[in-house]
Amino acid sequence: MIKTDIDVGIIGGGPAGSGMAAYLAKAGVNCAVFERELFPRPHVGESLVPSSTRVFKELGFLEKMEENRFPHKYGAVWTSSARAPAYDMNFEGLSADCKVDIGFAERDQAGVNQDYTYHVDRGKFDLLLLQHSHELGAKVYEGVAVSGVDFCNDYAAVKYSIGGKQFTVTCKIVIDASGRRTLIGNQMKWRIKDPVFDQYALHTWFEGYDRHTMAWKNGLDNHIFIHFLPITNTWVWQIPITESVTSVGVVTQKKNFSVSRESREQFYWECLRSRSELHDALRASQQLRSLKEEGDYSYAMKQLAGDRVVLIGDAGRFVDPIFSTGVSIALNCARFAHADVIKALETGNFTREAFSTYETTIRRGTKNWYNFIKVYYRLNVLFTAFVQDPRYRLDVLQLLQGDVYDEQEPTVLTRMRGIVEQVEKSPNHVWHKLLGDLTANAFVEAATA
Repeated sequence: MIKTDIDVGIIGGGPAGSGMAAYLAKAGVNCAVFERELFPRPHVGESLVPSSTRVFKELGFLEKMEENRFPHKYGAVWTSSARAPAYDMNFEGLSADCKVDIGFAERDQAGVNQDYTYHVDRGKFDLLLLQHSHELGAKVYEGVAVSGVDFCNDYAAVKYSIGGKQFTVTCKIVIDASGRRTLIGNQMKWRIKDPVFDQYALHTWFEGYDRHTMAWKNGLDNHIFIHFLPITNTWVWQIPITESVTSVGVVTQKKNFSVSRESREQFYWECLRSRSELHDALRASQQLRSLKEEGDYSYAMKQLAGDRVVLIGDAGRFVDPIFSTGVSIALNCARFAHADVIKALETGNFTREAFSTYETTIRRGTKNWYNFIKVYYRLNVLFTAFVQDPRYRLDVLQLLQGDVYDEQEPTVLTRMRGIVEQVEKSPNHVWHKLLGDLTANAFVEAATA
């Protein structure tokens, strides 16, 4: 067998790549991260879910999360306008008013011994995790742009450039953690555009925004807030970054997203104006950054692994961010995939089959997230009804905590899905007029599932 320069080459130093590098380095694997940017750099996806805590504990990173005083996230809140009607669901005792909160402390979570997760400044968080992987023994190269990978029978050759000069490093396995750039996915033509979700986002930071503005009781300041808007399939996130800085983003469909920067600015503020109390409080604070846009949100891959290659994090799939899943999926990809990678290095089996446990697990989890999100968009009053109903509340919380990988489909999701299907098929159903129009039928199985 040809001797390679390193065992594992990792393309991308975000949470997926850094997490993978940390796991592998901790196990004594000779690995290197190739990151095209120089950290720190700003990035969207600033709120975590509790399943991330397991990864932090396993990597010895939890102490650094606390040392750096990232805001603790104790739960989530959904709000609607004070003028929004309360809905009598009139079905098996369900009722909802589109205004609800839930706390992580309400359900014990295996392997997680704290009742909170974190909101993060991604520039700072990503840098700390990348540095942590280096401290554990991973080689880290920043400002290194990988252009592609040549796969041979005995090795993979990662091609990259520094200062205009071309270089190649050989390795036994390549990990694509290149984010939404999906370098290997595009190279292999595995990427599939999501036929349902075409969401875009506009977001920025504010200094001095009063986070009590949208709270109806004490103790919600450090929750993530999701504000419903009257525009179909449009919502606002509100995420604490520090004690005084708040991230606020508007997510909408592509058809509402103008190519003009001026029009985007106008659209952003018009959306906020539909929730006047939120708009006025933000106008009274200081906008710290120009608006940034995120597009082409949702896609999948025909496969998440091949011979000598594994796709993790956003390089493997990205789904709508409504439940703050991005970083958690990235970290759990590293958690599940590293075991298959280490076994492949031990056995010398580098075929796609060697990574099948990872691929099966992540497909199962992301499919559950995907169907959960489809329920939410299709009939979001049903979601808030289930959150408020004691029969279903803890089962919904399990999903919100990020525990979606063990079951083919959680029972509560099957129940929610069944109700939506009934409503879709019955034009005279009392709830039919409440259906969102993101898709004609939310549960036609897409090629990306």
